[in-house]
Amino acid sequence: MSFTERIKSDIRSPYGWIFLLLVGIRLFFNAIIPLTDKTEARYGEIARLMAETGNWIVPQINYGVPFWAKPPLSTWLSAGAVSLFGDYEFALRLPYWIIAVLMALLLIPYGHQKKINGLIPGIVLFSLPEFFLHAGVLSTDMMLSFSVALTMMGFWEFMHSKNSRIYGMLFFVGIGLGLLAKGPIIAILCFPPLFIWCICCKVSFKKLFQIPWFIGGFLSLLIAFPWYYLMEINSPGFIDYFLVGEHFLRFIDSSWSGDKYGFPKQQPWGIIWLFLLAGALPWSVALLAQLKKGLRTIWNDPWKLFLWLWILWTPFFFTFSNSFIHTYTLPVMVPVALLITDHWSTMKRKKPLLYIAVGLPVLLLGLYFLKPIQVELYNTTDKELVRHPEVDLSSLYTLNYKSYSSQFYSKGKIKLITNNRLEEMLIDSTALTVIIEKKDLESIPPLVMKRLSPLIERRKNGLYQFK
Repeated sequence: MSFTERIKSDIRSPYGWIFLLLVGIRLFFNAIIPLTDKTEARYGEIARLMAETGNWIVPQINYGVPFWAKPPLSTWLSAGAVSLFGDYEFALRLPYWIIAVLMALLLIPYGHQKKINGLIPGIVLFSLPEFFLHAGVLSTDMMLSFSVALTMMGFWEFMHSKNSRIYGMLFFVGIGLGLLAKGPIIAILCFPPLFIWCICCKVSFKKLFQIPWFIGGFLSLLIAFPWYYLMEINSPGFIDYFLVGEHFLRFIDSSWSGDKYGFPKQQPWGIIWLFLLAGALPWSVALLAQLKKGLRTIWNDPWKLFLWLWILWTPFFFTFSNSFIHTYTLPVMVPVALLITDHWSTMKRKKPLLYIAVGLPVLLLGLYFLKPIQVELYNTTDKELVRHPEVDLSSLYTLNYKSYSSQFYSKGKIKLITNNRLEEMLIDSTALTVIIEKKDLESIPPLVMKRLSPLIERRKNGLYQFK
């Protein structure tokens, strides 16, 4: 049976329907869930600004304010989608969904190698909570994961394929894309596990020297260096902030005062292992069961050892930092899916695990239609405040604090004012609509509040109007 025929057979099988169900549910969520504060709305606004201003070199977090925290690959994708389809949630998230589906499809040959349905690795991948979440979340993590996957799998295939030169170049393409996706962290996540694997498997220096280091390294630089150069020229100080601050100070100091965009992420040492177990449920349970059978089996199998090193290195690296979030485990979801695929034929209770894994996204779909869930979702964004029928964007304000979602959904038109300015505008009888956080209500004099009519009152903030 040819490869094309096998693909058709895979799609027509029950596994094909399961795969389509999973990617379809994620696509549905991408279209209907609003951009939530802070991360999603922030990256959505950066992409919207890039598409609006036409400045594809310097990402901006506000008009004329450069965004130095991350390279632009993810923003380019979202801004490109906005240019084509408009600044809708669906368009902004579409590139990440496409990349996620592409990653799942690229695993098909590994299913065929194990003589199972080629979509099983993709089903496992899409049913991992961490991966399912990021198949539509605006962030830089999906593109980093894609880059890590290209780098690691390019290296493996170079070592074991006849078309080694092609895979050798793929290895360097992954590095170049990683530098544009999130920066030098691509090397930190990939090189140590590859080095350890080479030592453990006694890879010869001759084989390592066959890697096209010179041409490949030039390719990586050709992909990434032009933007870094142009960024520093157009926004001096970027290199120092990004390389020193984001890649060194953030790691060793969770309360790093130089952070311009994020917030302190105080995490207990070692909790990233719990994030990994939770983000890979229920399949992480199956992997732990395989691990209990003994390390000798893994040590004597180069493929299993390669995948385990890939999985374990990232949480090991972040074990000694208390400045991280659960998304840092996303790059190891691909090897989790590949390890499950490797054990599929001999795995006990795989059907119950599959039912649970697929049932979780289906359950989420059902829960979305519950009113309390929808209310909770909309409390994480200012979309309903900005898009209220009585809001005139030319007279829309926010008091003391401007959220990224209010900036995005107002297309950058919402204006920030202080308490004193609010009082002055009311004295001058200036028509306005203003978003006020609950914690700021007490700071507003009662006589001023009497002149404001509430349009929407929520747990954290509300929309008030004066005509």
